[in-house]
Amino acid sequence: MVLADRVSKSFGANKVLRSISLSVDAGEVLCIVGPSGSGKSTFLRCINHLERVDAGRLSVEGQLVGYREKGGRLYELKPKEAAFQRREIGMVFQRFNLFPHLTAVENIIQAPMRVKRMSKAKATARAMELMERVGLGDKGDYYPAHLSGGQQQRVAIARALAMDPKLMLFDEPTSALDPELVGEVLDVMKGLAKSGMTMIVVTHEMGFAREVADSLVFMDGGVVVESGDPRQVLTAPQHGRTKAFLSKVL
Repeated sequence: MVLADRVSKSFGANKVLRSISLSVDAGEVLCIVGPSGSGKSTFLRCINHLERVDAGRLSVEGQLVGYREKGGRLYELKPKEAAFQRREIGMVFQRFNLFPHLTAVENIIQAPMRVKRMSKAKATARAMELMERVGLGDKGDYYPAHLSGGQQQRVAIARALAMDPKLMLFDEPTSALDPELVGEVLDVMKGLAKSGMTMIVVTHEMGFAREVADSLVFMDGGVVVESGDPRQVLTAPQHGRTKAFLSKVL
């Protein structure tokens, strides 16, 4: 489903990603962990071309992300073409980014109506199905200000699912939540994993990674330091840097 081949990214003199190579199969859940500033979120943003890569290639289902190849050279897609490609990649951010003047359902139906030209009636019916799926079936007419942080994040997940993505990206989706609200969001994500959704999750929730992930990557300094089965990496890491990090978070 996802293939990264020697992906590099710099911001000025700061090399954020240094030749990252990894793959994610269809239906697989990959968790990426590591200290702040290790390049995790930047890598996630490169997958849907919210950030341009400086070197290497990223593809989803065999299709280059953000670029086309011609004569052995890569040419960046026009913004409209990249946006069209991005429709099939859902992303959930740390912050919920809901429109405050729209209800939960109104937030969810915007993209299907505007991008997929879905009728309002069909989009609303689908939105209500998704609200039920994330455990908020009775909150459809609530505005974001009247929802808890955990509820807002669940609406954000429903909004991403409304486009029927083939891949879901989660960028530390629980980091902005009060501790007692984390579980309700993780439960929704566990349900998605059980349904067979391909997911790449940047997280600090080691329990979630251990329970749900099929594979785990530890990043530091813009490189993949260690990867493998989550239980193996978390309980018996092979690299000293991984051991040092986990000793502080487990």
